[in-house]
Amino acid sequence: MMDLLLKDLPWKIFSLCLAMVLWLTVHRIYEESQTASGSLVTSTVTFENLPVLIVSTASDVRDFRVIPGTVSVKVSGAPDTMASLQGSQVRPMVDLTEIGDVKDLNRRVDVSTPAGVTLVSVTPAKVGIILPPRHK
Repeated sequence: MMDLLLKDLPWKIFSLCLAMVLWLTVHRIYEESQTASGSLVTSTVTFENLPVLIVSTASDVRDFRVIPGTVSVKVSGAPDTMASLQGSQVRPMVDLTEIGDVKDLNRRVDVSTPAGVTLVSVTPAKVGIILPPRHK
């Protein structure tokens, strides 16, 4: 029995030290990643009935209509950031800068958020656009 314990004792000690160094390295890297990303705790807020903004070129002065005119936006971020976030800082918009003479179409809603705030979802994700006829 003593022979089993004492046989290759230097290799056993080396293996134990190597395992401890490996464990400490992985543990340190894990803690640094948690510290670097800040708190892993996030808070989620949903803003209802935010008006959809229309982005178009300055030369296109048509009266576009968006159906529905409002959307719900769900965002997440650090709890302190989300506590001070206001609905006016979250801007859902539809880009119509390269729109042709199509009469009725659906477009994806893009959302602009402040730094540190992540978009989770937009409901509905697409809105209908009704274009009035272009005057010449």
